Amino acid sequence: MKLPGHDAMARQADEQLVTSRIRLPRRVIDTPLRQVGKRLLMAMGVLILTVLIVYIDGEGYHDNADERVDFLDAVYYSTVTLSTTGYGDIVPHSDSARLTNVLLVTPLRVLFLIILVGTTLEVLTERTREEWRLNRWRGQLRDHTVIVGFGTKGRSAIQTLSAVGLRKDQIVIVDPSVAVIEAANAEGYVGVVGDATRSDVLLRAELQRARQIVIATQRDDTAVLVTLTARQLNRGAKIVAAVREEENAPLLRQSGADAVITSASAAGRLLGLSVLSPSAGTVMEDLIQQGSGLDLIERPVIKAEVGRSVRETEDLVVSVLRGHRLLGYDDPEASPLQLTDRVISIVRVSPGTEIGGDLRMTVKD
Repeated sequence: MKLPGHDAMARQADEQLVTSRIRLPRRVIDTPLRQVGKRLLMAMGVLILTVLIVYIDGEGYHDNADERVDFLDAVYYSTVTLSTTGYGDIVPHSDSARLTNVLLVTPLRVLFLIILVGTTLEVLTERTREEWRLNRWRGQLRDHTVIVGFGTKGRSAIQTLSAVGLRKDQIVIVDPSVAVIEAANAEGYVGVVGDATRSDVLLRAELQRARQIVIATQRDDTAVLVTLTARQLNRGAKIVAAVREEENAPLLRQSGADAVITSASAAGRLLGLSVLSPSAGTVMEDLIQQGSGLDLIERPVIKAEVGRSVRETEDLVVSVLRGHRLLGYDDPEASPLQLTDRVISIVRVSPGTEIGGDLRMTVKD
């Protein structure tokens, strides 16, 4: 089996990554440093306000040292009062000063402590909140899609799936690069940092409960190992894998992949078709871009079509899926259509409602 190229990012992650981590999309308005800065400014504002209150009413305070309370004494008294219970060397002795302490200084002291303690509590409770979000995410995740590899192929697969109605919260991305997973989080996807050839990493992505798995790694040997591991963990999921070399495709199928796409050969064939007929190449490219223009879709046969021939359907049927057999439109066995059949047809669509209960699209007139 050929091992085309080297995935430097994956190898670096294998050397540096100790444990895989699940990264949920963050909902942070400000950076942590900016949040701490805001809290410090608020604390300084409370301190300055207290100093002004004490300094303005300085005659109502008594200093055991020199009987006089100046600006420095006001700063000292405010600082000590807000951060502790005070030392008793400067005390309010007039009725107005004591009333000011009760109505203003004491609430400011409480506010000052809330600001400082709140910053500490926020740091301490961050992990608790993340654990709660993670447990909630795990409890709600069912029949989702796992994307192994968030490169060009993985992103393109996600765009196609999103075009037919798959929500972002139903997609989990697995990649060995922290930077790649952070980019996926920024786009609203849940990511798992780790080597997808390891079962514990795939279990973190809840692969055992996934409906479909897309394997878009950079190396063919990695794709084989991921396919073997994924099929062992989930016997019923649909697995689609991409390989660079066509000679590795049979090995992927033997490993458990339901469909194998040879990326290099597919691009080469499209290039060759475009050379022979640029218009045919344009049509083919339109077909593989889901969500607009001409789309190639799979749908069940509706009751009105049962008993009819392939050519009598409203859309352009190119193949009929009967059980595990794929019949061409010109195959005599394809007609008449049966209720349990599924047809692969070409339709002109735009984002909208459903076709055949499978794809959320609207056929254009």
